[in-house]
Amino acid sequence: MIDPVAPVRDDPLSDLGWSAFFAEQLTSADEGLQPVRVSKIHRSRITAMSPKGPVEPVLPADIPISHFAVGDFVLVDPETLLVHRRLDRRSILQRRVSGTHVPQCAGANIDTLFIVTSCDADFNPARLERYLAVANQAGTEPVILLTKADLATDPDAFHRQASALQRGLDVVIVNPKASEAALALAPWCARGQTVAVVGSSGVGKSTLVNTLVGSAAAAPQLTGAVREHDSKGRHTTTARSLHAIAGGGWVIDTPGIRTLQVSDVADGLDRLFAEITERAPQCRFSDCTHAHEPQCAVQAGVIAGDIDPERLARWRKLKDENADNDRAETGWAGRSGGGRKNRR
Repeated sequence: MIDPVAPVRDDPLSDLGWSAFFAEQLTSADEGLQPVRVSKIHRSRITAMSPKGPVEPVLPADIPISHFAVGDFVLVDPETLLVHRRLDRRSILQRRVSGTHVPQCAGANIDTLFIVTSCDADFNPARLERYLAVANQAGTEPVILLTKADLATDPDAFHRQASALQRGLDVVIVNPKASEAALALAPWCARGQTVAVVGSSGVGKSTLVNTLVGSAAAAPQLTGAVREHDSKGRHTTTARSLHAIAGGGWVIDTPGIRTLQVSDVADGLDRLFAEITERAPQCRFSDCTHAHEPQCAVQAGVIAGDIDPERLARWRKLKDENADNDRAETGWAGRSGGGRKNRR
């Protein structure tokens, strides 16, 4: 049982990440219900945080566990803790799992996505672009965090490569083990803000979460060793969970991801590859592939040195993969044929 609170933005509730976006969804039918935030998804139950502390909401028999994600706000009866409904999400981070057509939800209502990679063999621009596309589509602000800079001969080179992946992208070099990391990331971890941490195993994600959480952690995230020959680590986080950040904010840790497929991220790709998508309307043909067509503005950009040809190749690969996966999800496996259309 928890004490009901008024459906307005008071201090304890806003500490959980509550905002006007959620308050505006409340109706007269919700009077007396308590908003709580999902902190962990179990096999057949969920745990949540209320303004009074942790609770375990009761799920109705007709609502599957897959309906919820870490970070969701749900309305519960303050006496019985029975879940009445889940509020609409302000942002949703999803990824496509190989061999399935249903995206896997990694977290909801996330303000900033920390994409962690290390200054060694793990650094992979193509993989980082996949994370950025997903973050853009999700409605979260991506920030790339570079770890293990002390082991690199030229960490600034990694910083330059990462910064060039997207316009206006913030890139921060951090030592996950140092308390200074929390200070460096404070602009994104303010009171009521929510960040999620993603990246390959072994790059320091769980260590970073432990540093951000500080002494407030009831049970520290496990950390694992990394193989020296390929910089690959072992999976130490096996489930998503919401943790309070010392001094304010919330962080969602996620399991390590090596293979990230993209689907339904067309808008995210447009933002990621803005230097390409902004030039495309200037091409002679509206369906230009930017490969061999005459009067292609994108190829002209490559020749002028304004567009990296490797970026163009990666854009084409991600765009094709996204289209193929979208067709698979809708059950349509056909491809467009015929001659070139819409010539100008």
